[in-house]
Amino acid sequence: MTPRLLVAGIGNIFLADDAFGPEVIRALEDRPLPAGVRVRDYGIRGLDLAYDLLSGHATAVLVDAAPRGHRPGTLSLIEAEPPDGTVPPEAHGMDPAKVLALATHLGDEPLPRILVLACEPAVLPRDDDILPGLSTPVREAVGRAVDALHTLVAALLDDPAGPLPPLGRPMESGTPRSAALPGIAPGGAEDR
Repeated sequence: MTPRLLVAGIGNIFLADDAFGPEVIRALEDRPLPAGVRVRDYGIRGLDLAYDLLSGHATAVLVDAAPRGHRPGTLSLIEAEPPDGTVPPEAHGMDPAKVLALATHLGDEPLPRILVLACEPAVLPRDDDILPGLSTPVREAVGRAVDALHTLVAALLDDPAGPLPPLGRPMESGTPRSAALPGIAPGGAEDR
């Protein structure tokens, strides 16, 4: 039986704060989520994630670093809108918007509810610079993200389509918009 909920850590461990998702997944080893949840570090394997999004989960929570214009270490919980066909699918790489487009392209069924637990990065290297290790504010956000996941997962297991629980400060919740996905520029002043 397919778990009802997928928690997916995404990011490159060699690109500073981009490693936030994999670090949160590693921290969950000490504080595991309940039964009914599949937890996996996808790293930069977008094709694997696209196929897993089609495997019958009711909800998927993507844990990632995402520049949204906030103070480094700020956590945001955003409900992503389904792909609208304007983002081209891509089988190589881990751009979440392109992974969702690929999953939509590969499958005949609708995608699960997609949530993004995002952390505002302080350091994201340019080009192909290798810079392992999280910045201090992002490293400090890992424990808060684990706490947030425990709160969020409990609510989602109870009601996968229900409202998102408030996660407190220094976190925020956002309404659904395509700008919720990492790599997409904010759509309006309310996102800044």
